[in-house]
Amino acid sequence: MDSELTRSQRAALREIWRRTGAPGEWARTGDLAAALGVSPATATAMVKRLVAQGLVEHVPYRGVGLTPTGGRLAAAVVRRHRVVERFLADLLGYGWAEADRLAPRFEHDLPQEVEDRLYDVLGQPSTCPHGFPIPDLGSDGLPPLAQLYDLEPGQRAVVALSSSVGPAMVEFLGEMGLVPGAEVEVLSRQPFGGPLLIRVAGVERALGERAGRQVRVHAVKSGFDDPGGAERPRPTVPAEPAGAIKEKL
Repeated sequence: MDSELTRSQRAALREIWRRTGAPGEWARTGDLAAALGVSPATATAMVKRLVAQGLVEHVPYRGVGLTPTGGRLAAAVVRRHRVVERFLADLLGYGWAEADRLAPRFEHDLPQEVEDRLYDVLGQPSTCPHGFPIPDLGSDGLPPLAQLYDLEPGQRAVVALSSSVGPAMVEFLGEMGLVPGAEVEVLSRQPFGGPLLIRVAGVERALGERAGRQVRVHAVKSGFDDPGGAERPRPTVPAEPAGAIKEKL
């Protein structure tokens, strides 16, 4: 059925997948419309078609979620997107934000055998340029990565940044060294929503809750459950923050 999906349906499944990783999470139609750049009426019609295909379920006053079949298809869509991003970044030299923007332009028409060959040529990477895990073939998704602000003192992790993070925040985090693939250690946390004291590239910095919740992380040390199970990605420089327009999975 993956090959029978339209470009817009693939994009919708990817956005729903990104927003429903944790138990009890539902995607709101209005958020989908904003992410996809369509009107609420168009997003609602798209959701109805996906419901009719058995790929999503819609619960009034809660939102939209993936069915088991929809979850497997969405994971395949996300896998292709992240493999193509890796190709654009690693072999063609695009920044991670630009890779996310360009990937949807041709990934829809990419044959499965070409995706598989790209994955092998790239060295079977475990993460996309943003630092998010690439789902395995046939998987039905991945648990969401934790937020940096939720780490405890003494824990170390590797940074992943969603392309939904705004350009100004991307620039701010980049100035602190918090770019995809960078290693960060939490030294202390002030109570009552106070800032974290972190160490990045040997430099100690204070990070507020708002910024700390924009950063997703893979653990690299025991004591913290790493849902992605991914190897440490290579650090990247903050690339074209103005292009960081839409989220990633």
